[in-house]
Amino acid sequence: MTSVIRTEGLTKRYAGGVLAVDGLNLDVPQGERYGFLGPNGSGKTTTVRMLLGLVYPSAGRVELLGHPMPRAAKHALPRVGALVEGPAFVPHLSGRVNLSLIDQAGPGGGRRTRKTRVDGVLEQVGLDAIGARPVKAYSLGMRQRLGLAAALLRAPELLVLDEPTNGLDPAGIREVRDLLTALNEQGTTVFLSSHLLAEVEALCTSAAIVHRGRLVEQARVDDLLVPTGRLRVTTPQTQLACDVVAATGTAHVLEVDGSVLIVQLDGLAASDLNARLVQGGVAVDELVVERPTLEDVFLDRTGESVHSVEADAEADVLEVGRVRG
Repeated sequence: MTSVIRTEGLTKRYAGGVLAVDGLNLDVPQGERYGFLGPNGSGKTTTVRMLLGLVYPSAGRVELLGHPMPRAAKHALPRVGALVEGPAFVPHLSGRVNLSLIDQAGPGGGRRTRKTRVDGVLEQVGLDAIGARPVKAYSLGMRQRLGLAAALLRAPELLVLDEPTNGLDPAGIREVRDLLTALNEQGTTVFLSSHLLAEVEALCTSAAIVHRGRLVEQARVDDLLVPTGRLRVTTPQTQLACDVVAATGTAHVLEVDGSVLIVQLDGLAASDLNARLVQGGVAVDELVVERPTLEDVFLDRTGESVHSVEADAEADVLEVGRVRG
């Protein structure tokens, strides 16, 4: 499968010795919904800026759609839609006029079809009813939607999005997720940078976890979230259930908490255990295969809680600000 993004040893060091990105090796296959996951301050936005040629790396190399960046930016960027951090617009102009200006600025934006393109992307992001309203009257979430609309103007092959759901309510997050899924199904590769683990877990097919500028893990999400081999069995007959589990010889009870048994499978399928419990006269109210969340995976790979890492990352950002100042 063709890689739409590839980095080798990508590194960014700022003045004062602050290492924002450290030897990053990414490989994003064509057609994926790829999550770039890490806490705030882990180097995600710096990486995205290097991918797009907005920041020059200190070391390493970047390929975007098969072209070296930033040297071949004129060949790659017209095929890419991007939303990096907070989108900027002319505040006293309407959303529709802002998009028209953006459409005029880049290659491939024919005048005759401009209105159709602008109206189409406004409808895609749910802003068609307020496209005539000045951007200064938009909420943060509306501005994010408008930024996403700008990224979609050229029907890009690759979408590079940095925290695209910032400022959106739960319904808006769901709408953006559905939109990105639909675009992906039509052939657009989505690269989503986010610190929201649940967002990446719900949307992405592959993911990379970064921590303090370094790549910790890169794999398909299904491979990251493989079952633990444990089950949660809820039943009012816990003692009988324990006896049935013990009799299998290929499973054992790890813990009993009220009406819940935690069962470790030792080669027995969950469906087989369920059948044996029912055959043994156990009333099974619920049987759940335990799977890790991305938060569990992050904790396991980094050895730190998400909250403590974010607190450390905020301190790192402050320190970078002092160095730059």
